[in-house]
Amino acid sequence: MKSLRKTAVSAGVVLLTLMLAFVPLRARAPQHTSTPRPQAQNPTPVQQPQQQQPPGLRVQVNQVIVPVTVKDGSGRLVPDLRKDEFRILEDNVEQRIIAFGADAFPLSLVLLIDNDLNRKNARQVAESLDSIIAGLSASDEAFVCRFDTYVHEGHGFISDQDKLLTELKRTRLDEQPDAGPAGSVNDTPTINGHSATGDAPKLPETTLNIQAQSNKALDDAVYTAAQLLKDRDPDRKRRKVILLISDGVNNPKVNTNKYDAVIKDLLRYDITVYGVGVGAAYFNRKFERLAKYAKDSGGDVYYGLKSRDMEELYSRVTEEARNQYTLVYAPAGTDRSAEYHSIEVRVKREGLTILTREGYYSGLVR
Repeated sequence: MKSLRKTAVSAGVVLLTLMLAFVPLRARAPQHTSTPRPQAQNPTPVQQPQQQQPPGLRVQVNQVIVPVTVKDGSGRLVPDLRKDEFRILEDNVEQRIIAFGADAFPLSLVLLIDNDLNRKNARQVAESLDSIIAGLSASDEAFVCRFDTYVHEGHGFISDQDKLLTELKRTRLDEQPDAGPAGSVNDTPTINGHSATGDAPKLPETTLNIQAQSNKALDDAVYTAAQLLKDRDPDRKRRKVILLISDGVNNPKVNTNKYDAVIKDLLRYDITVYGVGVGAAYFNRKFERLAKYAKDSGGDVYYGLKSRDMEELYSRVTEEARNQYTLVYAPAGTDRSAEYHSIEVRVKREGLTILTREGYYSGLVR
């Protein structure tokens, strides 16, 4: 019995000794297998990457900026309106104007020139282009583009007026349309002003090529111009303008972009179209594309046949685009989940014409 007790005590002592020996070994194990890194003593904070929004996610617009042009009955700009003379409604709900201004803005302008005009109109436009400089200020910038079936881009946005003038002087417009025969419908023998091959009277020069099918992609051209402008003014300190010089002829079959999609981008990115209608547009004002783009984007359209008329119109366009009232409001009382919101601007003074965009689309995080 004494021997058993002694054996048990001896076994307990051995077991306790092994346990005590084992614990320190485990505690020291990390010191043998891992060496501390020097930077761990003074860790450098790691900047976490910003979380990106999913593509196409619509975000709420906290403030809406609305440029407004006001004209009197004679078409002259009205520069003396006060903030309390304006009212603005979104989706038929009146909004409170939180900021108001009448200061002139510098312009970011895409000059979009029709490259598919008949010979006479092309020459009149080409002769007038130099005069665009007269309506620009030193803080403006312009991008010269031509279009027919395709868009022919120039040398980017130019603010130096000497360089811009050089580019305008070097701009050459094609004098024959892309589609149809090389000649016009009047290039046939005539007898006493009538066609030798038929009894129809000779058409005036201004109506040439209307009967021929044009390959002009005007919608695609405006869309391309909008892409050039959309990210041009992230701080919203400029007016983004497309100056479209064209006869307004458009062939839907050759356009990749449809009108509704183009106007949506114009409204989304606060881009305004101003038109100078030439040639056929002068006679078909109610039916051509030029007026529609101008009206729906909050711009204006003018018409001229001669180069001297166009020269005057360019200055009127830039003056009008630069000298707009600016109304700012924070939308309230409307459905913020809706993609499109209508805008209506009113003034208390009677007999005035108001030009502004008719709505806007909620922005997309892209």
